[in-house]
Amino acid sequence: MSILWLKAFHVFFMIAWMAGIFYLPRLFVYHAESQHQETKDQFKIMERRLWFFVTPFALLTLILGILIMYQYGLAWFKASAWLHAKLAIVALFYVYHFYLYSLLKMFAADKNTKSPRFYRMINELPVLALLAIVILAILKPF
Repeated sequence: MSILWLKAFHVFFMIAWMAGIFYLPRLFVYHAESQHQETKDQFKIMERRLWFFVTPFALLTLILGILIMYQYGLAWFKASAWLHAKLAIVALFYVYHFYLYSLLKMFAADKNTKSPRFYRMINELPVLALLAIVILAILKPF
């Protein structure tokens, strides 16, 4: 498979993954604000379905990224300092992804202790990390 096809699918699955994990904390905001158990139960279903829908995209993003690095080779990998910075941020996104799962489980057990404001913050801050990834991947500043 051509490296351009690998890159195209890598970017596609990354966008699909990001869309999901940016929306999930927004559902948490609404869930945390909800006062009615019936509404909370509906949010539990939506949150669980969304997380399990986007998790394969996270896995495919990872697999394709590894294949792209393999195609470029070890010498390229060692020389690409920008890529090391990008991979560090990407690793934080995977930690974030599984942190969202732990929050999902907390909501599922009706044990949320965090405010809607907290969920707004964790919904908005990762956008800056994504911006950093895009800048590193496109501009390759170092």
